[in-house]
Amino acid sequence: MGTVASPHFVIFPFMSHGHTIPLLHLATLLRHRFITVTIFTTPVNAPSISDFLQDASISVIELPFPKDVHDIPPNVENTEKLPSMSYFYPFARATKLMQPLFEQALSALQHPPTCVISDAFLGWTQESAQKFGIPRYFFFGMSVFATTMYQLIGIERPHAETISADESFTFSSFPWLKFTRNDFEPPFGDLEPKGLAVDFMMEQAISFSKSSGMIINTFYKLEPRFADYFNKHLGPKSWCVGPLCLAKRAMTATLSQTDETWMQWLNNKLTEKQPVMYVAFGTQAEVSAEQIQEIAKGLEASNTCFIWVTRQNVLENLQGFENRVKNRALIVKEWVDQNQVLNHKSIKGFLSHCGWNSVVESICAKVPILALPFMAEQHLNARMVTEEIGVGLRIMPRNGSVRGFVEAEEVEKMVRELMEGEKGEMVRKKAKELGENAEEAMKEGGSSWSTLGLLIDDACARKL
Repeated sequence: MGTVASPHFVIFPFMSHGHTIPLLHLATLLRHRFITVTIFTTPVNAPSISDFLQDASISVIELPFPKDVHDIPPNVENTEKLPSMSYFYPFARATKLMQPLFEQALSALQHPPTCVISDAFLGWTQESAQKFGIPRYFFFGMSVFATTMYQLIGIERPHAETISADESFTFSSFPWLKFTRNDFEPPFGDLEPKGLAVDFMMEQAISFSKSSGMIINTFYKLEPRFADYFNKHLGPKSWCVGPLCLAKRAMTATLSQTDETWMQWLNNKLTEKQPVMYVAFGTQAEVSAEQIQEIAKGLEASNTCFIWVTRQNVLENLQGFENRVKNRALIVKEWVDQNQVLNHKSIKGFLSHCGWNSVVESICAKVPILALPFMAEQHLNARMVTEEIGVGLRIMPRNGSVRGFVEAEEVEKMVRELMEGEKGEMVRKKAKELGENAEEAMKEGGSSWSTLGLLIDDACARKL
């Protein structure tokens, strides 16, 4: 027998900021273990990927994004540039047109690949991996908790008994947790879900069942009963290898000069001993102008110091707001490294949409969450954060529906409670405890560190 070549992992992220970053962290962790890593992406996304990695030993291969695709705007290669989320599924489906080029590129690799790790939305890569006789693992950017509930609602259908979308129901395996149909992103909470989203997810589910497992950005101690249940009753096998954001804590190289204003501002607040709330709702959430106005009113009335990272167009609905709060708030209109903000010592709370990356980053920074979900699986994450793991409080709409309109008074009350109240103190303690568990999981010998080692062994053993 000749010498065995070192493993070669091919990583293919979905073209969306929140889906890409965790996989780039994973690429870094694999390089630390002397594994050759090649990342596939499109020309528009490649520069930011190389910039983020700051590691010339990781190859980035560009595949052209399909041209002239019906139903999606021209020259869009990233979901952040889609005019609205209604284009999301046509965009995701269009990636399948890249399959022949992906397979050509795989066969041209000098170092034969050991496995493919691709985003769950790139289900067609399963077929490609099979052609090459190598395993494919899919990366799912959700918690095991949310993934479990989305599978169970289709299997158990407890919502079939409900009359309204806000009537609560439970799953037989988790009777202490109450859900409503509105906790699930339409149309998945419907009694007979149908449409483009359902068709697309059914296609991906077929590829999940053929895969070698699911890589998930979580750690075992964060959601042990759900990880155990998923592996025992649902599957495919889940590999908890996170929190991936701990792979690279300080990404100073990716910061541009413009970001220094917020850092300076936070440093000043630290000197003044003023606790600050971080406010951000992710890059994809579509929030109505009226809802933004209520959130702003509530923040203004709370008398709390805050840093709000948002898009310029959001501010257009808030005439004079920035000026009125300028002594105790900073509005940031460009991309910031969220990890750096959350890890600043002045930050004592995070008003968040509860996207999974944000939840994980907040826990790692030991910062409690004030949950205000809008879309995708964020409502389930909000339930997990507040009712299951206890690292946050929730702003609830007055009408009791999780998808209702949130009023300024409720925002003001809950901001104060998180920053100054007793309940805030309790969830802050829990966030600190879980943040320490997260660090333990990623250290040598920790649960996620060990799981990554087992995943590497599994991939090498499965390669035909």
